[in-house]
Amino acid sequence: MTFRLRGAASAAAIALCTLATPAIAGPAEDRLIAQLLDEGLNRSDVMDTASELMDQIGPRLTNSEGHRKAEEWAVAKFAAYGLKNIHREPFEFGLGWNLKSYSATMTVPRALPLTALPVAWSPATAGKITAPVIVAPMSKVENFEAWKGKLAGKIVLVSLPGESSESKGPVFERMTASEIGDLDKYTMPRHDPEATALQTARRGFLRKLSVFLKAEGALAMVRMTYRDGKLVHGEGYDFIPGETLAIPAMDMAQEDYRRLVRLEKTGVAPQLSLVIDATFDSKDVMADNVIAEIPGTDPKAGYVMAGAHFDSWIAGDGAADNGAGSVAVIEAARLIAKLGVKPKRTIRFALWSGEEQGLLGSKAYIEQHLATRPVDPKLKGIDSYSAWRNAYPITPKPGYADMKAYFNMDNGSGKFRGIYAEGNVGAASLLRDWLVPFNSLGADKVVMSKTGGTDHVYLQAIGLPGYQFIQDPLDYDTRVHHSSLDTLDHMRADDMRQASVVLAGMLLQAAMSDKELPRSPLPSKPDATDPFKVQDPNQ
Repeated sequence: MTFRLRGAASAAAIALCTLATPAIAGPAEDRLIAQLLDEGLNRSDVMDTASELMDQIGPRLTNSEGHRKAEEWAVAKFAAYGLKNIHREPFEFGLGWNLKSYSATMTVPRALPLTALPVAWSPATAGKITAPVIVAPMSKVENFEAWKGKLAGKIVLVSLPGESSESKGPVFERMTASEIGDLDKYTMPRHDPEATALQTARRGFLRKLSVFLKAEGALAMVRMTYRDGKLVHGEGYDFIPGETLAIPAMDMAQEDYRRLVRLEKTGVAPQLSLVIDATFDSKDVMADNVIAEIPGTDPKAGYVMAGAHFDSWIAGDGAADNGAGSVAVIEAARLIAKLGVKPKRTIRFALWSGEEQGLLGSKAYIEQHLATRPVDPKLKGIDSYSAWRNAYPITPKPGYADMKAYFNMDNGSGKFRGIYAEGNVGAASLLRDWLVPFNSLGADKVVMSKTGGTDHVYLQAIGLPGYQFIQDPLDYDTRVHHSSLDTLDHMRADDMRQASVVLAGMLLQAAMSDKELPRSPLPSKPDATDPFKVQDPNQ
């Protein structure tokens, strides 16, 4: 059965009534929705949970000590709510990396602390290193020849400085109805057979650059961050044993980086002192997803699932990306468990690891439980990202048919405005039905377009019903995403309460409904969209 509000009762009226009473009279399904709204809006734990994760534990780089600590914390949370089958599912990842301290200081022509951050999985410095800088921008292997014999004993600035930028639009934003309406369009598929090989060839450049710099006697490299406003990021992808960066690497704020460039170009020859105190951990190259369940009553009915990635980068506390999604999943588990409902389908909760390195945790889950694709086993880490989506045929596993719905949160902490139907026109009506109780909370749109870059993508790529919510952007893309501003200060409590309630409600209805979301056909290898394309040899 589908949960629908009956008679003249509106979602707004239900929400208002629940402020005074824990449940209202009426059909059983309406009472559950009312109780869910009451608990989730009046007695939410979501911000307390968020503070525990972000303020107390902090960043959760995949396979780091911070991530391991967060796993223990999440397991304890799920157990306290009475969930079952709580476990960790390991998958092959790579090296752990733990950052203890770091600093970057200009010492000549004057003493000045600089805003910088080590690149994740950077080697440590041997104590403090002090050396002159040289501006040597390099973006491809062909640039190396011009710098041979010029880099020994230097700290190399490897980015083009460009020009300073200013925000062209609002930094903080909520979506208008018109903007959401613009998303309601079918995304035409495109397939370029040469794209995967080209993307793989482009990846790994930073490691090649580090090997060249070390051979030339350089001491460290510094790249410029990609946002202004003194923001730093520190993303790194070189975590495979034996394939890490050859020299220490730092990410520097644009304003400080350009100052160094100006000084070097005017003949002042600035000097830097850098410290990176970090350690690699090779004891366990397996990362973990955290899984928990509310068991269903019908073992043949399959399961529905909610997920978010638990890992983060190192610049902030991983609040918007994706502590927000993680605590919403945990809060949804608490809310449904609090109802004491016994759903027809099992409700499974997943906190993924390795998302930031190429959706590795959710891909591992798919390969273990749902389907496989013939990917070259030599492709590891981020290199496997595009290759996996373009490998055919897809071979379903016995558990393929068991997954009935997956809901993902990973676009910051903005409130839910609806859901992307991912081009599945058959699923749109049922998704719309399940959103009806939450229309007055602002979640009322189903749009046909796709959204990417997070853990529902691989499910869609094998024909399973995985969906991401439309969210208000707030300041996620403009400032917070992957940056040093990714702290709890940028998480809105009302938005998080709303998102947690909507997520729980969608899960509950999907678990109890007599209807199932229609599936897309099992994907098969597409033809080239442009069979006459000629590849640019300079790319």
